[in-house]
Amino acid sequence: MNEEKLEKLKSIDILLAEDSPGDADLAKEALEESKLKNRLYTVVDGQEALDFLYKKGKYIDVPRPDLILLDLNMPKVDGREVLKIVKEDENLRSIPIVVLTTSRAEEDILKSYNLHANCYISKPLNLDKFIEVVNSIENFWISIVTLPQK
Repeated sequence: MNEEKLEKLKSIDILLAEDSPGDADLAKEALEESKLKNRLYTVVDGQEALDFLYKKGKYIDVPRPDLILLDLNMPKVDGREVLKIVKEDENLRSIPIVVLTTSRAEEDILKSYNLHANCYISKPLNLDKFIEVVNSIENFWISIVTLPQK
């Protein structure tokens, strides 16, 4: 991507809902190394994701995310429930949700799409492949896709 095109890209806010510290760190590292502009916010469970999205408690002043990276298997409120709640909410449903999870179960894939996930990606076990996947997500959702205005 040339520098002129990079300058035209707007900065986006990404919410990463991930309970695995290792996976969260890898995603952060991959996103930080990119030349693309973004601000990453991380939560460690589904309840925190909902608090962030509904601006509750310590999240009262956070921005509405442009993109959500959502793990399915999280404590408190799992990602499937977060996905369901967000996509049923008229004010939040336009936020694209990328399910990024270890599950390769057909049931999880089908349920996620039935709940209106925008895409479903199984986390690769290989470190380099994981970083490559995160970079691909970022490149696609920031460089190629037109996101709705906040």
